[in-house]
Amino acid sequence: MFPVDHLILLAAILILVGIVSSKLSARLGLPVLVLFLVIGMLAGESGVGGIAFDNPVGAHALGTLALAIILFDGGLQTPTSSIKRVWKPASLLATFGVLITALITGLAAAYILGLPLLDGFLLGAIVGSTDAAAVFSLLRNAGIHINKKLKSTLEIESASNDPMAIFLTVGLLEVLVNNMEPGLGLLKLFVLQMGVGALVGLGVGWASVKMINRIHLVASGLYPVMVAACGFLSFGISANVGGSGFLAIFLTGVFIGNHRITFQRSTFLFHDGLAWLSQIVMFVVLGLLINPLSLLDVWLEGLLIAAVLILVARPIAVIPIMKLFGFNTRETSLVAWVGLRGSVPIILAIFPLMFGLEGAELIFNVVFFVVLISATIQGTTLPIVARKLGLTEKPPAVPAASLEITALEEVDADIVEYTLSDHPRAAGRRLSQMALPDTTVVAMITRGKDVIPPRGSTKLMAGDHLFVVLRPETRPFIDCVFSDAIGVVSEELPDQELKLKGSTKVEDLHHSYGLFITEENGQMTLDSLLRNTLTRQPDVGDSTHIEGITLAVLETLGGRITTVGLTVNT
Repeated sequence: MFPVDHLILLAAILILVGIVSSKLSARLGLPVLVLFLVIGMLAGESGVGGIAFDNPVGAHALGTLALAIILFDGGLQTPTSSIKRVWKPASLLATFGVLITALITGLAAAYILGLPLLDGFLLGAIVGSTDAAAVFSLLRNAGIHINKKLKSTLEIESASNDPMAIFLTVGLLEVLVNNMEPGLGLLKLFVLQMGVGALVGLGVGWASVKMINRIHLVASGLYPVMVAACGFLSFGISANVGGSGFLAIFLTGVFIGNHRITFQRSTFLFHDGLAWLSQIVMFVVLGLLINPLSLLDVWLEGLLIAAVLILVARPIAVIPIMKLFGFNTRETSLVAWVGLRGSVPIILAIFPLMFGLEGAELIFNVVFFVVLISATIQGTTLPIVARKLGLTEKPPAVPAASLEITALEEVDADIVEYTLSDHPRAAGRRLSQMALPDTTVVAMITRGKDVIPPRGSTKLMAGDHLFVVLRPETRPFIDCVFSDAIGVVSEELPDQELKLKGSTKVEDLHHSYGLFITEENGQMTLDSLLRNTLTRQPDVGDSTHIEGITLAVLETLGGRITTVGLTVNT
């Protein structure tokens, strides 16, 4: 048997154990990264597995590849609407927030460990970034939901603060090892890293969308692979010309994810699975790299540094920025607590080992311990803190189960399957009462083994499968209609116009979207409501404002209003 045969077997076992252990995350209240790290430590030379692994260069290469995949997937799933909503506070948290956190934590680390000041700042820079995936996987598993603005702030900050931490780490290592000038040299490196990374990321993203939509591949399964290759191209170009590859691949993902591409849904599913595989492999390998016994030598110092990071540095960095943008004390407190450290600090802790820095092993062990403490304590208490601060809300409007069957290449439409759960808001109501967007068509309904013709009089039941032809931009509205969240409020709807039939009734609108227009007559149609409100014969372009909602006449036929545009005023 060849050595590679053993390697494949071990890799398969570790990956399967990692996947199964992720199921325990929800029950134990621990971030999956902690479980994966523990699996790696148990499988290591000092654990029950006995696997000898002492290759920092290999771990760095694997970690960099995995982190690039994770950031790319994060970019693909980051809507530009979220970025536009909170880019100011999130960008300050991702830059100045990381810098302030690094300075305060580094100062404490230098004193606690007896290190030179620059070495302490290096440790502070390494633990400066937060982990978005760990935070929101915990929130989802615990059933915790917070408002969109706060959620977007945490997501964008966590997704975009890694390049700043990487820049500070690499810059300080250049100063310590290669005697680079601290002031002007670091400034030039910052401009080069961020400027080139941003330009390459957006440029490759734009070119990728054009290429993906114009090329016709024989095998549809190659489209997700092509998208992945575009992401790696962005990373490689930026890194090889002195820019931040991580910033570039994230921005490329954002650009591609917010544009219509061929086989989009299958591409997103492919990259989501790839990101999960990358997390498992990365954390298990990093766990293999550490000797658990070495953590006992730094537990007290690591505990003190973690306390400074969690209780002092993060709040001091967060509070002024959050207050500047009008967040209240409860929201600010949650963001200050959500400083969960994850994969990036451990990968960055390998850098001093590769640079041959004196005391690099001490820094690596302390960083590893700090990440474990942060992930365990903040991870397990995060749902409790969110509830105690009174920031939890009703679940957002999502379908009981939805699966995109296919994207119709050049046709700007999708066929989506919705499965109604045991208690959907649509159960017991007729299809004509669903207040679906004007361009939406229910193509088929299946109930058990029976195919039900989709007519307006068709009554929907729990367990029904609906195959819906829709425009991509209307997807959030239709998700709302077929979701379980009966009490959903209008704030959860996207900030765009909803086009409805003029025959849509007011009560159906309220039941489907939680929108409250008038209590006078729920049986009144939007056509009748507009006629009663307007002072003259309705014409295209006329509009009226009722209870924070704008209704506009979009189309008329024979004196009737056939299409109405509805916008929620925010």
